[in-house]
Amino acid sequence: MGLTGGIGSGKTSVSRIFAELGAGVVDTDEISHTLTGPAGMAMEAIRLAFGDEFIAPDGALDRAAMRTLIFTDSTAKARLEAILHPMIRSRALLATLQSEAPYTMLVAPLLLETGSYEEVVKRVLVVDCEERMQIMRTMQRASLSEEQVRAIMANQLPRKARLARADDIIVNNGSLDDLREQVQTLHQAYLALAKS
Repeated sequence: MGLTGGIGSGKTSVSRIFAELGAGVVDTDEISHTLTGPAGMAMEAIRLAFGDEFIAPDGALDRAAMRTLIFTDSTAKARLEAILHPMIRSRALLATLQSEAPYTMLVAPLLLETGSYEEVVKRVLVVDCEERMQIMRTMQRASLSEEQVRAIMANQLPRKARLARADDIIVNNGSLDDLREQVQTLHQAYLALAKS
């Protein structure tokens, strides 16, 4: 199973509930943070490609500096992705194959944009919410301006296109209880699919 959605849609909350219910969860954002953390496997390649000014004092990626660069240099994003995406993909595929859960949810914000996981993802679950909620949640969580959030959203698949490619949709406009109920329903369906 593949789980995706626009920034601020609630992918992390949804994946956390799936994990609580017993699903395997492989999160590409978590893998990326490990690779770009202090002494992360991607850090030397990032240092060579971008320079020391993009390395934080603890040896991790300076995310704020990189975000600023990506917004001003159209090639920087592609260069960073060329370093990170192959590493993320190989680790995600290995973790998915090693999972002993009844089924495994591969969480990837750019699941549909990259097409990197088509051979392991049999169904696509999209977490969706109203655009204003996406913006508000992301601004609060990541301390970004509305302009920065909209720029990130512009680099993601448009909402309509994402929804058109979904096998399943969770609408995350309501309460946590409502979200949990939707996840539990899908969890039962995925367990049945995994057995068939």
